[in-house]
Amino acid sequence: MARQSSHQTKPNPEKSPRRDPTASGQRDAAVNRIASHNYFLLEKFEAGVALTGTEVKSIRGGRANLKDSYGLVKDDELWLLNCHISPYQHGSYSNHAALRTRKLLMHRDEIRKLTGKTQQKGLTLIPTRMYFKNGRVKVELALAKGKQLWDKRETERRRTADKEARDAISRGRNNKK
Repeated sequence: MARQSSHQTKPNPEKSPRRDPTASGQRDAAVNRIASHNYFLLEKFEAGVALTGTEVKSIRGGRANLKDSYGLVKDDELWLLNCHISPYQHGSYSNHAALRTRKLLMHRDEIRKLTGKTQQKGLTLIPTRMYFKNGRVKVELALAKGKQLWDKRETERRRTADKEARDAISRGRNNKK
């Protein structure tokens, strides 16, 4: 005869349906805020990135920096240079180099299109953000033209004027109530 147990076992608790916002694609893993300050962003493209496992884990943890990085087309291949992804904290001897050159994945005809545009004087590829899409790391590249100092001042003036106008409108609405 089988022996009956006197204690009840609890069912396994259900996993939380909400994942990490970065990993689920709700929040960007890295953003290059200074890009719009230093460049006119003309056209944007999405590219996949060839990464190692420890790099993906570091990006999920928000340890990527796009500040000084740029894209380069060489031999009909697209590369991401100077993108800093910190080594994974729990990584072992197989951890990655922080500033290694990473291959970007795009269709061949898109790469040819970028090759023609980047050969024009003053145009370059700047990564603006890094994010997850369907569990894969993507980089948004912008075709950019460098700003001069007076362009930066003009942009700042325009931004300040727009903010003052919005504040005046909101003050006007609040006074009517």
